[in-house]
Amino acid sequence: MPTVQNHPTTSIDSGRAALGALPPGGAHARASPSERAAIAAGLQGAAASISPKYFYDQRGSELFEDITGLPEYYPTRTEHALLRQHGGDIARAAGTGGVVIEPGAGSCEKARLLCRRLRASHFVGVDISEDFLHGAVARLRAALPGLDARAVGGDITAGVQLPPDIPRERRLVFYPGSSIGNFDPPQALRLLRHMHALALDGGGLLIGIDCPKDVAVLEAAYDDAAGVTAEFNRNVLAHVNRLIGSDFDPRQWRHRAFFNAAASRIEMHLEAMGPQRVRWPGGGRDFAACERIHTENSYKYPLPAFTALLREAGFGETRHWTDPRGWYALVHARA
Repeated sequence: MPTVQNHPTTSIDSGRAALGALPPGGAHARASPSERAAIAAGLQGAAASISPKYFYDQRGSELFEDITGLPEYYPTRTEHALLRQHGGDIARAAGTGGVVIEPGAGSCEKARLLCRRLRASHFVGVDISEDFLHGAVARLRAALPGLDARAVGGDITAGVQLPPDIPRERRLVFYPGSSIGNFDPPQALRLLRHMHALALDGGGLLIGIDCPKDVAVLEAAYDDAAGVTAEFNRNVLAHVNRLIGSDFDPRQWRHRAFFNAAASRIEMHLEAMGPQRVRWPGGGRDFAACERIHTENSYKYPLPAFTALLREAGFGETRHWTDPRGWYALVHARA
C-alpha cells in the first residue's frame, strides 16, 4: 500500500475569485490543458491520487444520491432529522428572509428544507455537475415559487463569484453533508476563511460535521453491502478517461475504504486487481497488483476541535445541534 499524502482539495475555494466555468458540455467534456496536467500529476505522484471532485459527473452524482438512501449511510438522514427537529432554533440563529448560498449543492434537497424554514428570498447553488445542478435548481424553484433560485455551474474549487444582483445582506453559507471532512485541516481552515469572506459581515455559516464514532459504523458507511459506494468510487476512473483520454478499465480496480485512526479520517482508495498499464495522451503509468489510487479522505471532527477551527477562521458565536447519539452535528457560526 502506498504512503498516503495530503489529498487535493475536493469541494470549493469560495473566496472572491472568479468561478472557473466548465468546458462546453459540462462535466462530461474533455478537461482544459491545465486541468489535464493536474490530473496526470496526481496519477503520477509517488502515491497516486485523484481529487474526489471528479466523482461528480452525471453518473457519479446519481450514484451519490443512491448512497444517501442506503441503510449504512447515516449522515444524510441524520442531518435531515436535525434540520426538521431544530429548524425553528436554526431560523432564530441564522435569521429569515435572506440569501442561502450552497457550494457543492448537488440535489438541493436539504436546501429545499432550509429555504422553506428560513423563508429565504434568494438561493444560489454551485456545483461541478452542471446538468445535474440545473435540474435540481429547477425542482427547487418549482417547489418554492417565491424563491429566486440560481444555478452556477463550474469547478467550485476555482472559487465562487455570485451573480451581481444577489443581495449582500443576510447571507447564510450552507455547507451540509460533512463535506468539510474531505479537506485536510489546513485546507479546511483556508476554506472556512473563504466562507467567512463570502458570508460578509452580518452573515453566517451553517455547516454539517461528522463526529468520531465506532469504527465499524464508520467503515460500513463507506463500504456498503450492496456495493453502491464501490461503483461510485470506480466511476471516477470512467470520468477521468473522458477528461484526459486515459484508458482505465474500472472493472480491474477494487474499492477499499477504512478508518485511519491516527488521522481521524476515513480513506477511500482504488486497488489494482492485477498489474495495470494505463496510458493517456502525453503520459501514462504502470500500476503493480494491489497498488492503490487515493480518491477521498473524510475527517471526523470532535465538536470542540471544530469550533476552535471556526474561531481561527474568523467566525464568532457558534451554536450546535446534535442527534441523541452524538454521531453528527449541525453548527451555526456568525461571520
